Amino acid sequence: MPIRTNRGRAAVYRRLWGWPLRSPRHLIGTLVVLAVVLTAVGILLPKAIDKPGQTAGGPGTSATGTSRPGVAAPVTVTSTLPPRLTTQPPPSSAPIDQDGTRVAKEWVTAWANHPDGTTTERWLAGLRPYTTEEYLAGELTTVDPANITATKVTGEPQVVSSVVGSMDVDVQTDGPKVRVTVVKTNPGWRVTKFTQAD
Repeated sequence: MPIRTNRGRAAVYRRLWGWPLRSPRHLIGTLVVLAVVLTAVGILLPKAIDKPGQTAGGPGTSATGTSRPGVAAPVTVTSTLPPRLTTQPPPSSAPIDQDGTRVAKEWVTAWANHPDGTTTERWLAGLRPYTTEEYLAGELTTVDPANITATKVTGEPQVVSSVVGSMDVDVQTDGPKVRVTVVKTNPGWRVTKFTQAD
């Protein structure tokens, strides 16, 4: 049957949607009914979806036919944990490469060489032959040579760890002891990181 009103179908819809806003009592009543409906759907829908598969014998029979009345079926435990990640074995140690220690010492010598008035660009140019391009263009560009307290190398390099293709080398200066990480690249050994050693 068609809707016959003075203002047509839009007026009916406007009246239906506007009803909850007519008074605070209407609004609260609408919110309570909506909350009850959503709660009921939230409870009943997962139960309807997650019902265990039933066999042709009906709800009381088991798929194997070995169940006895009054005895609970064995529970199958399934883990919802993600698969365990295996750790990689630590890299095997390697003999000390003298070229790597030489590059570490030369790099620290160039690092400590910053007479007063040395610009960052000039200081970086002295480090370029011993440093990877990524490290030179990244972190080292933020270092101000005037803040470096060391002025010369005072000891021989000491290898802290040596693995295939990489070494950590401590070099003593007249300031702090510097730990340098050198890696073997296509052009040879290059510095990829430095920190103040303990």
